[in-house]
Amino acid sequence: MPSRRSALLRRPDEADVVDAFVAGAFAAVVSGVPSTAHALLTGRNPFDASLAAGTLLLPGERRWQRLLPAAIAAHAVLSLGWACALAMLLPRRRSVEAAALAGLAIAALDLGLVGRHFPRIRALPLLPQVLDHVAYSVAVDAVLQARRGRRRER
Repeated sequence: MPSRRSALLRRPDEADVVDAFVAGAFAAVVSGVPSTAHALLTGRNPFDASLAAGTLLLPGERRWQRLLPAAIAAHAVLSLGWACALAMLLPRRRSVEAAALAGLAIAALDLGLVGRHFPRIRALPLLPQVLDHVAYSVAVDAVLQARRGRRRER
């Protein structure tokens, strides 16, 4: 059995890449549930987080018609990129705890390091955004585990 270090250094094959993209796409869609639910329960605009993400590509823009497409593009790129990283770094089994911790680390980078430079991101309630990141990483892990499990069964 390869060591954890050699598993990290091995070159991903086509199935690994496809798994990461499928996991990232799924997680990108479902990971906004915590912040959307929070927004709806507190009377906030459920699109605030999306519009804030749009400022990553269009920092000075205020019009939602331009921010929303920019948000979709930024979120897609970030989601697929983080999914590729998680696919390489998360343990192959019993990984939900590692995925949750990875979500916290990604939140620290996305919200703390990068997001603090963007007023609309900084203005978002922090806890729902952190929960979105944890949900994202756990969803990526769940899809990766399911896809890898099906491949092992074949």
